[in-house]
Amino acid sequence: MSDVVFETQSSSDAVALVPGSAPSLVLERARQQAAIDNLPYAGSVAPHDAWDLFRSGEAVLVDVRSAEERKFVGHVPETRHVAWMTGLSLSRNPRFIKELEHKADKDDVILLLCRSGKRSAAAAEAAAKAGFKNVFNITEGFEGDLDEQQRRGGFNGWRHAGLPWIQD
Repeated sequence: MSDVVFETQSSSDAVALVPGSAPSLVLERARQQAAIDNLPYAGSVAPHDAWDLFRSGEAVLVDVRSAEERKFVGHVPETRHVAWMTGLSLSRNPRFIKELEHKADKDDVILLLCRSGKRSAAAAEAAAKAGFKNVFNITEGFEGDLDEQQRRGGFNGWRHAGLPWIQD
């Protein structure tokens, strides 16, 4: 049985939606910031903005965590999955680009989600180099950054923001 969690709480540093603005404005602002930051992919968006883009149908959300992370930690309902790293040692998935090509078109707006936003940034860079034109990283990831006790989920991330997720 799965439970879907819904709460709301504000999110962080990434480009954020201005109340009443179109989701495409978020993407344009993310692109502008990416150019300033010299990112090799289209940009980064905050978890709440990613949810709005995904829910509106403007973007495909791809979880790049391992299958084990999705199963045991939880995942966003109805998202696609392509592991960036696999196995207990978390080795880079050599089939990542091929698998991503089966889950999304190169012209789709693609939002990549991992645990903290670091692996998804690396995956976004690889996808952009492979010709995906509209690939964005979701900052903070699913679990968020480490706190002073070296634990995740205490102050940021998808789950902390109260966005929908399920546990298998």
